[in-house]
Amino acid sequence: MFFKLSRIVLKKGLQFSKYSSTVTKAASENMSSLHLSEVVSALENFAPKALSESWDNTGLLVEPYTPRQISKILLTNDLTEDVALEADNHGCEMIVSYHPPIFAPLKSIKQSAWKERIVSLLLEKRISLYSPHTSWDCVKGGVNDWLASAFPVAESSPISPGVDPTTGAGRLLKLEQNISISGAVTRVKHLTGLQHVRLALGRNKVMDGTSVATIALCAGSGGSVLKNVSADLFLTGEMLHHDVLDAAQKGISVILTNHSDSERGFLKEFSSYLQNNLNNKVQVFVSSSDRDPLTTV
Repeated sequence: MFFKLSRIVLKKGLQFSKYSSTVTKAASENMSSLHLSEVVSALENFAPKALSESWDNTGLLVEPYTPRQISKILLTNDLTEDVALEADNHGCEMIVSYHPPIFAPLKSIKQSAWKERIVSLLLEKRISLYSPHTSWDCVKGGVNDWLASAFPVAESSPISPGVDPTTGAGRLLKLEQNISISGAVTRVKHLTGLQHVRLALGRNKVMDGTSVATIALCAGSGGSVLKNVSADLFLTGEMLHHDVLDAAQKGISVILTNHSDSERGFLKEFSSYLQNNLNNKVQVFVSSSDRDPLTTV
């Protein structure tokens, strides 16, 4: 999977995770640029748009009337106004936003609503916008496989397979060896960089017993995907209260990270992958402004 390969790249110092001195002036001078269609092609070679769920809104969402060559790309989980301004301030011609900011139909482009202001800004500044969302969830080597990499996995399969049985929503994991619930929590914190997660301990389960042999996970909001799945542990970003309660009463422990905190770390891995696959002709950054709106205080 590419995220394992990208860790090797990280060790060689090619990770560009934020706007900083990481990208040297010499490296910047070696960059050139690409046509928008070439970048879109590279994105869809990794995760074809056809993998997206039918309800989703993915692909190229904003294409300015007057095209620009792409030399800088900003990756973000959510496209807020702060992230859009960050992209403009650093001269990016393109944003890749995992979540599509344009989902419900826009009836106008005015300054009275924050999503409309973002679209207005992107068009004015000639910044293109691409959103992959569920295509990245479903693809092999995507967000769910990144989340699964927290654990010693012997077997992994999509919970809801697509036409290609290696792709689809969620992942059901069989571990190489049993781990404790406390060990699973530690692994999730290490992967995501979170200090805190929420845990519902399954009925009759104990934190330090080696009771976890199978894990069902789904990045983001996983309640509908994980429902009726048999596993020792559920891992997702968020679930409804009664879904958590139901799982716990069935003896299934649940780890919740907050929605986007179950997804965001993938961007750091993907930035190196994308830059390499664009032959280093484009600088790829991860937003420093993007964060989950919820924190534990």
